[in-house]
Amino acid sequence: MQLVIVESPAKAKTIEKYLGGDFHVLASYGHIRDLPAKDGSVDPDHGFAMQWENYGDKGKQLKAIADEAKKADRLILATDPDREGEAISWHVQEVLRAKKALPQKVDRVTFNAITKQAVTEAMAHPRALDEDLIDAYRARRALDYLVGFTLSPVLWRKLPGAKSAGRVQSVALRLVVEREREIESFVPQEYWSVAAEMEQGGQGFVARLVRWKGEKIDRLTIGKEGDAMAAKADVEAGRFTVEKVETKPVSRNPPPPFTTSTLQQEAARKLGFSASHTMRIAQQLYEDGAITYMRTDGVQMDGSAISAARKAIAERYDGGYLPEKPRQYQTKAKNAQEAHEAIRPTDFGRDKVGSGDHARLYDLIFKRALASQMASARLERTTVDLVDGTGQHALRATGQVVIFPGFLALYEEGRDDSEDDDSKLLPRLSEGDAPAKKKVTAEQHFTQPPPRYSEASLVKKLEELGIGRPSTYASTLQVLKDRDYVRIEKNRFFAEESGRLVTAFLERFFERYVSYDFTAGLEEELDDISGGRAQWQAVLEAFWRDFKPKTAEVMEQKPSDITAELDKFLEPMLFPPKADGSNPRACPLCGDGQLSLRGGRFGAFIACSNYPECKYTRKFGQPGGSEGGADTGPEVLGQHPETGQDIVKKSGRFGPYIEMGEGKEAKRGSIPKDLPDGELTLDWAVKLLSLPREIGLHPETGLPIVANIGRFGPYLLHDGKYGRLSSTAEIFEVGMNSAVAKLADAANKGGRGSSSREPLKVLGKHPRTEAEIKLMAGRYGPYVTDGTTNATLPKTIEQEALTLEEAAQLIDVRAAAAPAKKGKKAPAKKAAPKKAAAKKPAAKKAAG
Repeated sequence: MQLVIVESPAKAKTIEKYLGGDFHVLASYGHIRDLPAKDGSVDPDHGFAMQWENYGDKGKQLKAIADEAKKADRLILATDPDREGEAISWHVQEVLRAKKALPQKVDRVTFNAITKQAVTEAMAHPRALDEDLIDAYRARRALDYLVGFTLSPVLWRKLPGAKSAGRVQSVALRLVVEREREIESFVPQEYWSVAAEMEQGGQGFVARLVRWKGEKIDRLTIGKEGDAMAAKADVEAGRFTVEKVETKPVSRNPPPPFTTSTLQQEAARKLGFSASHTMRIAQQLYEDGAITYMRTDGVQMDGSAISAARKAIAERYDGGYLPEKPRQYQTKAKNAQEAHEAIRPTDFGRDKVGSGDHARLYDLIFKRALASQMASARLERTTVDLVDGTGQHALRATGQVVIFPGFLALYEEGRDDSEDDDSKLLPRLSEGDAPAKKKVTAEQHFTQPPPRYSEASLVKKLEELGIGRPSTYASTLQVLKDRDYVRIEKNRFFAEESGRLVTAFLERFFERYVSYDFTAGLEEELDDISGGRAQWQAVLEAFWRDFKPKTAEVMEQKPSDITAELDKFLEPMLFPPKADGSNPRACPLCGDGQLSLRGGRFGAFIACSNYPECKYTRKFGQPGGSEGGADTGPEVLGQHPETGQDIVKKSGRFGPYIEMGEGKEAKRGSIPKDLPDGELTLDWAVKLLSLPREIGLHPETGLPIVANIGRFGPYLLHDGKYGRLSSTAEIFEVGMNSAVAKLADAANKGGRGSSSREPLKVLGKHPRTEAEIKLMAGRYGPYVTDGTTNATLPKTIEQEALTLEEAAQLIDVRAAAAPAKKGKKAPAKKAAPKKAAAKKPAAKKAAG
């Protein structure tokens, strides 16, 4: 018997169909062991020896693999064809060796696609484990461990609120933070554009002013309204004739098939997928045999695949769409050993696979790969110059027309940020023509700061800088989100306060280790290890020799000294010069105190030197002295009419709140979001402190109905069931009849009460049952519901990327797995132990 080990059960199921009865395929379910999260897992003093530990949840699977390995004549390690796949195979081999279960013959096979031809071909050409790739894996894993477990404790002790740092993670965060700084320091510049709406032969077009008073006009030339109006008047007064018509043929070649990086970028642009969601769906497509391996730096396609693509093009389009010779693309990856074939369909005769996000991503991969072998697009770009009678003023119109679409008939690459695209069609114009001038406009504009990074543009930037590797980008960006160092709004990365502070700390005290050149250089050294050009322990030794003393030096400093250094380092951002020349550090509350950066239990903030007399504070993340979120200390709103105690408004970690009393006896209440701070009066404070409000006893059950504010907003509660209220004001206004009606409505619509809260998203109607599906925030995380069945959203699916089809599938699976009614299931449960015991030997006998 020959035992084959792969990563996933889906992959095992697929390839077992292609092998004979002598093969038994088992899945390791990914990595089976790792460095334990404790000191000493990597020992720099003894050749960077590593102490590996089996994952606790893999015990059952490892036992099954070991039991089968003892009976096997040959072990075939068929994990993914990259560094991580090589590492999993190595770990399996080492664990079996330790268990004395390793067969005498061990082979390694790799295939770039899970098809019968690829698998059988790989089985016929086995090899040994690639020691260079294993060394590269060990080097990266040790390096990430040493950085994380050496640097993170420094952060925890010296920078309250910081969570972790990482070799690539921190550099990616620096990119986001630096872009935030660029945006904040950006000073918009006013400029004006002048354009004429013209018409020739009944077809309209727009010509913009490019020369005025004999001077060339650039984008920022006209900077004042007065000049713009004068230019507009000159254009209105002039009679413009065509001076020159220039037509140029333009050719556009198709982009190459996808690599890991370009797939992540394009899926983000066109499908709105996060990098992690893209890789999860691509992994499943690969394991189902639909596409080739999705972790690759290569852009080349196998010769047989190119032939299949050309055949598919010939069948779909006429001969003009198929170039005479096949297109060959060259990879730019420096590490050829890890560069595989591009991501492509395994069968170009299959233009659709699956449904939902799987179908959408496959369609993108299919079209990109097919288009890469299609003919170039031919376009014609026309430029028309129009001059007035004086020769002092000139207009220009540009247009573009597609003569032959070529690959554009199937696919056009997306762009991260929109650019001016003069692709409008112009009327036929000749020298001497005088088009009719219909209207002249002068529009005001302002220069815009650079856009915040999207997932696509950030992945592209990381790749350009040579930081990290495409296969790790998804997990790197996910860590930044999980640590709350960044947030995503409208598919753009915004740096959170904690992320900005961590970046400032690392730039000030560990500048070398978050520099782009150093990180990229280290990546090259790691690639040299996988290529057999460097020794892994020597690379680690060179890094550790400088890194360890630096961390020890920073650890010895007092937190107050760290804060003082950060105060100086961040001064240009936190306390920039004021327009009136006054002291930017002067306290706006007391007047004579000086503002500076302080460290607190929940992170950094700006405070006055006259504390505790002056309680002025400002959030760390408010650059330039913005006072919008300044906290001037506790504010007494007045005395409670019944108790006579002060009601005080305060600011806490989770926002503003009100408090009455002190210590354990104090009563507190959050200030609702639909009640702005400016509207918080003493009357409102008294009302909020009186909650919960009992409306009365339910006329049917006799149990109380209560109105209150919860995590998800205002609500009604009766007998453990909830109903939603529309506003904070309604808590104090809703009467018994209305409350009973709202609770009944919630019970009818929401099943288990899901409609008692506002859905995060309404996804649409279930494609099979027509029930409306909603995404909800639950106590244990987000879930989807159709009003009858609730299904928890797996961690592998991001809320932003969830589709209607995926939600419907989750609900269908959950409904199918739901237990039978208690009355029917109980007898089976009681009888199960004896029946199982009686049947077990018989089952074994039958199997034999």
